[in-house]
Amino acid sequence: MSAPEGVGAREPVRRQAAAESRSGREALARVLLIAFGLAVAVDLGSLLAGAEAGHQIAKPLLMPLLAGHVYARGGRRMLVAALLCGWGGDVFLLASADIAFLLGMGCFAAGHVCYLLLFGWGRTHPALGIGYGIALVVAVAVLWPDLPADLRIPVAGYSVLLTAMAYRSSRLGLLVGLGGALFLLSDMLIATGVADWPQLPRPDFWIMLTYLGAQVLLAQAYRESPVVRSTV
Repeated sequence: MSAPEGVGAREPVRRQAAAESRSGREALARVLLIAFGLAVAVDLGSLLAGAEAGHQIAKPLLMPLLAGHVYARGGRRMLVAALLCGWGGDVFLLASADIAFLLGMGCFAAGHVCYLLLFGWGRTHPALGIGYGIALVVAVAVLWPDLPADLRIPVAGYSVLLTAMAYRSSRLGLLVGLGGALFLLSDMLIATGVADWPQLPRPDFWIMLTYLGAQVLLAQAYRESPVVRSTV
């Protein structure tokens, strides 16, 4: 049976349109990635130089640019949502008020939930889970006495969620797993600051460096193979 008249003629047009669409998305992804790199350079450079205005301008641009890049590359909705939750946390943490800190922590917690949904519940290495569990208990125990009383329970609850995300991230390979570990390290640096422990010089620089490294590596989840992809 022959194809209906006109169908064969339209097929090359459809293929060309699909190819042009892919090319356009790839071009957009490259532009957004370059813009993200520039925003990272401005933000980290501003923190090193003590230029607070540059940090205030660049920081809110970071996660939307990275999320846009991931979306243009065909990333899953939950990955884009996780990055945008990080954007909410970034914006709230620009303020110094306690309520802003709690709201920022809530945004990051929502992002960790998105990551957990993305990673799914397949098998991961039990020894790694034991290591993360020990790190969680030790960290909460040593930080607890020095945390403000009204932040102890929220920080402990957040730490459980963060550690679960870091552990489950290993399911998608070394790069994504390293991203989860870096996120844990970045938030530990924040927690030691809240607990008023001695800090490295330019602590905000090290917090943002590890945080941005974490989000970039976690964003590599868009490369995950169909075998392990979440359905969300």
